[in-house]
Amino acid sequence: MSTELIFALTGVGLFALGLRGTLLHTTLLARILALNVCGAGVFLMFVATAYQGRNEPTDPVPHALVLTGIVVAISATALALALARRLRESNDDE
Repeated sequence: MSTELIFALTGVGLFALGLRGTLLHTTLLARILALNVCGAGVFLMFVATAYQGRNEPTDPVPHALVLTGIVVAISATALALALARRLRESNDDE
């Protein structure tokens, strides 16, 4: 089994695990964390596709996409957590 295939299958497994958590959990925090696991699986699949072989240089475009995706994922997670906190506070007031 090649290294690329191991990383790709691990990425698919992480994505499936995160998707399962997103669909089955009822708490908002657990769903946000599960979406982050989904994103990590997608990032790992991108990195696995960038690998072209032992003697070949890797493709820099997927790596750039992953770095950009990490920044966007952190920002989206911060926004989701702030909105979840605001939602919880507004439900406590009622």
